[in-house]
Amino acid sequence: MSSQGVSKAIQLLSIFSVLSGFPDLVCADPPYNVCSTTTIYGLNSLFQSNLENLLDSLPSKAFVSHFDNTSIGNGLDRVNGAFLCLNYVANDQCRDCISTAAYHVKKLCPNMNEAIVWEEECQILYSNETFLGHLSTTGNIPLDNKKNVSDLESEQLRFRSVVNDTLQNLIKQAAFNSSTDMYATKPVVFTDIDILYALVQCTPDLSPDNCSICLQTATTEILAVYYFSRGARLLSRSCYLRYEFYPFYEVATEPQAPVSPQNPGTRKDGRRKTGMILIITSVSVSLFVATLAFYIYCLATRNGKKKERKQYLNREVQLPDIHDPSYTGPYQFHGGKILNSQEFPFIDLATIHEATDNFSESNKLGQGGFGPVYKGVLRDGKEVAVKRLSSDSEQGSEEFTNEVLLIMKLQHKNLVRLLGFCVDREERMLVYEYMPNSSLDVFLFDPRRRSQLDWSRRLNIIGGIARGILYLHEDSRLRIIHRDLKASNVLLDCDMNPKISDFGMARIFGGSEGEANTATIVGTQ
Repeated sequence: MSSQGVSKAIQLLSIFSVLSGFPDLVCADPPYNVCSTTTIYGLNSLFQSNLENLLDSLPSKAFVSHFDNTSIGNGLDRVNGAFLCLNYVANDQCRDCISTAAYHVKKLCPNMNEAIVWEEECQILYSNETFLGHLSTTGNIPLDNKKNVSDLESEQLRFRSVVNDTLQNLIKQAAFNSSTDMYATKPVVFTDIDILYALVQCTPDLSPDNCSICLQTATTEILAVYYFSRGARLLSRSCYLRYEFYPFYEVATEPQAPVSPQNPGTRKDGRRKTGMILIITSVSVSLFVATLAFYIYCLATRNGKKKERKQYLNREVQLPDIHDPSYTGPYQFHGGKILNSQEFPFIDLATIHEATDNFSESNKLGQGGFGPVYKGVLRDGKEVAVKRLSSDSEQGSEEFTNEVLLIMKLQHKNLVRLLGFCVDREERMLVYEYMPNSSLDVFLFDPRRRSQLDWSRRLNIIGGIARGILYLHEDSRLRIIHRDLKASNVLLDCDMNPKISDFGMARIFGGSEGEANTATIVGTQ
């Protein structure tokens, strides 16, 4: 090779070395982290000392167990920590992974009282608060394979259905089969040449129900945005799921090819050295070109996925019939509109039956044009109000879709919060926060209760209603006219603060609309 060629090869090697030093320029690799943004410990404090001791103790524990928790210190200086390795990882790999995670958590979240770091095959969490046995579904990190399963929408929908069915089966196995250690894997044939490999795992401190809730939430989140990706994973504090078209959980090492001993002192040494230089240079140049091409591909794919995801979440499509017994997907549909479970949380029918004691008459709060309203208590103790659409109410069916699509996007202290919805065959239900003082009409038209509305409370209620309407008309991202505002649609919380409810008749204005035809008479008595 000429001196000029060697010089160019060296320049290419230098550029490759620079690029390899910036992994974020290619596609993001672990570690992934979530750091507390509100609590910070002092340098050289007792909490820092306890944290250092705790992190130093975890790798040795990881060599004998894939999950452990420990605490060091007392009072405000107490540090609680835990780690989890994926079950398919060998003990020595678990120890090495936890050692790496302990190093990264100190570097990525310095001086934080709470942090979590995920490596490729393990995670570490520490906090000044007690978290053992507590379910957490916040701060989840979804990740995807950058390749699409297909460019055909029909194939993407079929893939999503297969993934969902596979994960649902694994969730039942991991959460409710005591012999699985809250871990399950399964290969599923997708096409003649493609086999889908899936894995789910919960931290063993969770109850079976909480493990199921965590994995159901993870499934909903991952399929909401990555339904078209060939593979994806979701990192959570309490659970983990992943699926790919290769057996990522079947760890195997390939035997190394034997190396022939070299005979020093021969006249072929010079040729061998020259040949090695040529090979190394060629390989380095190839690696550089491949790295540059992969970087460009990642940028293009990422932009394309964002565009696809935005188009998907903002369009109307006709998707599989929800009444089809074979459909168990994380989406619910009505009138061709997508009700995405991540943006519009879905609550299953069994949970609502349990919360309302099977719609017991003793839990019935009232009857409206939409249908009956029941009080319920969810498993976490939260009180809710469940509006159940009457089966013979055609008007209520339209109101249902309008209310879910509309009120979930609104956030104001004087608007009632919609916590979730349920669609199961003929059943349609809306789940709201519970208002213990019922509605304003109960006080206005009851002589005994009316005496509780002194002028101070009346002014507070009037002001709250005005603030809610002002928000709808001027300050929300959508300009909304309620069109059915009345005393029975103003609910009162425990402090008699008003909250506007029932947006089934609401009308959305376009951003540039100053007026619209509202001559049509709507509303209920």
